[in-house]
Amino acid sequence: MTYLGKEKPKLRILLGAAVALGPGKAALLEAVEKSGSITGAARQMGMSYRRAWNLVEAMNSDFKTPLVKTNSGGTGGGGAVVTKTGFDALKRYRLIENKAGKAVEKEILDFAGLLKMPKKK
Repeated sequence: MTYLGKEKPKLRILLGAAVALGPGKAALLEAVEKSGSITGAARQMGMSYRRAWNLVEAMNSDFKTPLVKTNSGGTGGGGAVVTKTGFDALKRYRLIENKAGKAVEKEILDFAGLLKMPKKK
């Protein structure tokens, strides 16, 4: 049975009480890199600036060094960049996500077969 091709686990890495990294935070890091700002990333993801800022603050406080560096606004405008640690965390997260997905691929497909999902044509 073939479905829409989205049969992969959504992985959240929980270390202690904090979600160190999950799908939303990973996507936010990628959006910050693409847009060059938290505002642009929030807009791109359809979330409020406050929500994006809170997620960035949470990530920055959960890691030994910040994942996102912000620059204050002014005449040249502000912005944000993903740090070396941010790129490293994102790369490792994607690697873990891919390995986990491959490890449970058959089980995910079997599970998907139980759901009411539109089939590919």
